[in-house]
Amino acid sequence: MTTARIHSMETFGSVDGPGVRFVLFLQGCRMRCRYCHNPDSWKLDAGEEKTAQEILDFALRYKSYWGKDGGITVSGGEPLLQLDFLIEFFKLCKEQGIHTTIDTAAGPFCREAPFFPKFEELMRYTDLLMVDIKEIDADKHLDLTKVALDNILDCLKYLDEIKKPVWIRHVLVDGYTDDDGEILRLKDFVETLSNVRKIEVLPYHSFGMYKWDSLGLKYSLSEVEPPSAERVTAVLKMLEAEKYPDFK
Repeated sequence: MTTARIHSMETFGSVDGPGVRFVLFLQGCRMRCRYCHNPDSWKLDAGEEKTAQEILDFALRYKSYWGKDGGITVSGGEPLLQLDFLIEFFKLCKEQGIHTTIDTAAGPFCREAPFFPKFEELMRYTDLLMVDIKEIDADKHLDLTKVALDNILDCLKYLDEIKKPVWIRHVLVDGYTDDDGEILRLKDFVETLSNVRKIEVLPYHSFGMYKWDSLGLKYSLSEVEPPSAERVTAVLKMLEAEKYPDFK
């Protein structure tokens, strides 16, 4: 069986997809987001190895919490770096009738083999993707994350082509991702997609700064303050988030 490298697990997740969810955080990410709260998840060869069946057996202990709306979410790190495991794991989940969600920044996406055929297969067992658009301006995205934007937007276009339900996430960082003009550009892009079910605006926080310190990394946003609740609400209104069917 295929094994995964695991960063951590959460047995009662309430902000990682519909309902109450078991959340599996996979190890490994190639993005270097300035505000990342889990830089300890970056290394590709770290973490504990477990099989898909081992993880599912553990997750099923908590199935009674999920109700009719919950299920399992795989996050990271970047889960799309471990496609073979995801395919096997989600196949097992669907055999149990479990709702499956991927929380991704879509950085690894491309329409070439070997990635694309595996991604196509994975989508057969995936109910929802939560895709984090870090920044809609390509140059600023590269500065913020150290990776390009084009293939991330192409991933969203592909998900629209196959009518796969998507939630869009955007982390609001003062001075980086909260420019009104760019938020309206984000709105315009999202409106080209027909499969978006929800837009979430997540306020920046510095809770993971101590992890940067412990890893000997320089945290460049130490002076940045979280946005106010009023600003988050205003951005949601700019994005017209209320018009999407899963808005709450």
